[in-house]
Amino acid sequence: MGDYKLCASLEGHEDDARPLEAYHDLSLIFGVSQVRAVVFPHSKSVLSASRDATVRLWKLLSSSPPTYDATLTTHGSAFINSLTYLKPRPDYPEGLIISGGKDTFIEVRQPAKKPEEDAEALLIGHSNNVCSLDVDLEGKWVLSGGWDNQARVWRVGKWECETVLEGHEGNVWAVLAYDGDTIITGCADKLIRLFTFTGKLIRTIRGSTDVVRALCRIPKGHSSGGHFASAGNDGIIRLWTLEGRQVGEMLGHDNFIYALASTPSGELISSGEDRTVRIWQGNECIQTITHPAISVWSVAVCAENGDIVSGASDRIVRVFSRAKDRQAEAEAVKQFEDSVKSSSIPQQQVGEVSKEKLPGPEFLQQKSGTKEGQVQMIRESNGSVTAHQWSQSSQSWVSVGTVVDAVGSSGKRVDYLGEQYDYVFDVDIAEGRPPLKLPYNLSQNPYQAATKFLQENEISMNYLDQTADFITKNVQGATIGQSSQTHSSGSDPWGTGSRYVPGEGSGSSAPSSAPASRPKVIPQSSYLSIKTANLKTIQAKIVGINQQLIADGLKEHSLNPTELDSLHFLVQQLGLSAAAAAKPSTAMTNGLILVLKMVTDWPSAQRLPGLDLLRLLTAASPTAVTYRNSNGETIVGILEESGVFQDRDRSNNIMMAVRALANLFESEGGRTLAESEYDKIYSLTRSSLQATNNRNLTVAVTTLYINYAVLFASSPNSSLAASSDRALTLLQDLTTLISSTSDAETVYRALVAAGTLLTLGEEVQMAAKEIFDLGAAMKQAEQATKEPRIKGVTAEIRKLLE
Repeated sequence: MGDYKLCASLEGHEDDARPLEAYHDLSLIFGVSQVRAVVFPHSKSVLSASRDATVRLWKLLSSSPPTYDATLTTHGSAFINSLTYLKPRPDYPEGLIISGGKDTFIEVRQPAKKPEEDAEALLIGHSNNVCSLDVDLEGKWVLSGGWDNQARVWRVGKWECETVLEGHEGNVWAVLAYDGDTIITGCADKLIRLFTFTGKLIRTIRGSTDVVRALCRIPKGHSSGGHFASAGNDGIIRLWTLEGRQVGEMLGHDNFIYALASTPSGELISSGEDRTVRIWQGNECIQTITHPAISVWSVAVCAENGDIVSGASDRIVRVFSRAKDRQAEAEAVKQFEDSVKSSSIPQQQVGEVSKEKLPGPEFLQQKSGTKEGQVQMIRESNGSVTAHQWSQSSQSWVSVGTVVDAVGSSGKRVDYLGEQYDYVFDVDIAEGRPPLKLPYNLSQNPYQAATKFLQENEISMNYLDQTADFITKNVQGATIGQSSQTHSSGSDPWGTGSRYVPGEGSGSSAPSSAPASRPKVIPQSSYLSIKTANLKTIQAKIVGINQQLIADGLKEHSLNPTELDSLHFLVQQLGLSAAAAAKPSTAMTNGLILVLKMVTDWPSAQRLPGLDLLRLLTAASPTAVTYRNSNGETIVGILEESGVFQDRDRSNNIMMAVRALANLFESEGGRTLAESEYDKIYSLTRSSLQATNNRNLTVAVTTLYINYAVLFASSPNSSLAASSDRALTLLQDLTTLISSTSDAETVYRALVAAGTLLTLGEEVQMAAKEIFDLGAAMKQAEQATKEPRIKGVTAEIRKLLE
């Protein structure tokens, strides 16, 4: 049986050219459209789902060479991370495409329907990202798993949740309908659980040393005698019986394993963070397919012919086959192989590399590898280091890339936003184009640097420990003022090099050095701002909306060519350093007026990108703080008059407006404005909390409340009677949020704001205890969220209330 070779590279998933609705999640604005899920329903088509918020159906047009045509089947409003397919049945003769993602919905759609047509069903029940989906063999049930620590069972046709599979203590990364009686789940709590379809727990399987991310059936007749396989963050594939006995273990991956599948001929297929798809026969890896990407997120197998499809972080879907008549032309295969050879591999992915001890190119001719997929580093004559992988089938070394230094590893300090740092780490939340930057000086406490980074980018504080550990691990051995790094020889548990993936590294081993001390959370002493954005995407969206306004006969509301030029200049200025953007100028004033036109004159459904620019302006430019219109209104009054806070059906608009108000605290002038306009701002934001289920809105409001708490608690404001009075009004709202909200991020921020307000003194503390009963609210929050960080901050608050 020959090796798998490339059939086709399917390119079509885009960078963030999103519909306006996508702005409801800020992280989309700096996203990369990685292909997160693939399905191979039959030999004539492939399905893929991506972080560009689309699902695409790729239909085979010709088989020699293979060519495909893509059809958009879903265009959603947030990352799509999971995908499955219901095979044809009498009531659904074309089958059904089922997808889920960050918007928490599961969409069920007929393949022939266009994205703008109604879906067959929307399954609503999860409260966080839907990261795993499966359909049982008989097509009666859909299974789902999510970041809300739940797995759910949905009846096909009825489209209602029949059962919630309880007991998970972490994200449910994998669900598998093993047969008509048994469901298997893989969880971030390192456990595998077997349930009946009625929700009864059959057994819990322990043995995985880290997060369990992938599950698949083992083909019948497999030499291990196992029933299913699991894999995850420890890079090991384990084979299990349904009784919970481990009967095999397969080693080869150097990093997280994200996906598993099986072939009709009995092999297992895996893919992961080490850029590879691996084919396993028995317990041995018989082929390694390296991709020119950072991660291979998903892999699937065609049950009809055994072909493979992969989805990777470079946005490309690739099909591979053993059948020569289905393989791509030689030129396309060579192009793929060359792209792998030219890949850049971050040094941290391969550990410490001592060039002096590495062999030269002659090694590749003189020595053979010992196993499939073995990697050997070579010191080239020009001083570079290249990586080569052993191919068992060809009995040769194959070049798979060049090892490159990461930012901060050169021994020089790094300039970032006008300041010097020992390190500036790339942080890929798989939502970064370019990656977010995490600046760090060796004189800092890693927890403080991590907290500031997460807060400023509005990433969940769930990842505080992981981010701090990531910093600690990547600066081991360095001294203040010098960025030389020492790395363990093993793989980087956080991902590729100094690239941290929030939410995808829990459970990895701690660094060998003692962890940094965890500072107290209360009182919060720094203001939070939300400044991350993809300006090119925002500008493109505005230009597109403007063209649509003209086409719809609303030219009087559209931007004229001069205004479009002003928009372009504004975007350029906002993309400069903070110091450059902060300089007052006529052009910035014109840009602000232009933004306010979009916020007030454009139809409500089209205002979001304008509000997004206003959010950036309130943080970056004093012009936004000092501006007054012809009626003498500040931007706060202009927002009030725009009606954005009264339009409850467009909570995303309200959310972005609240973020703009929170960003006022970035400057001294902005804080003065926020204080003088407190009554108006408080009235607007308090009303927006009523009857909302928009999690991003509640997080934005609690962020604003944190900033007010920091302002009131700071000297000399802390001694003012007005500060105490305002603190009491905020504390009442915060207590209600703490007791009534199940979203952990909202609860956490509300607790931090409440705790900071308590430092104002005895009057506020007595009110918290005797009037608002903050203690009871905290108990409810601890029961609802069950997160260590929640317990940590409530313990600090209880000490203040003693």
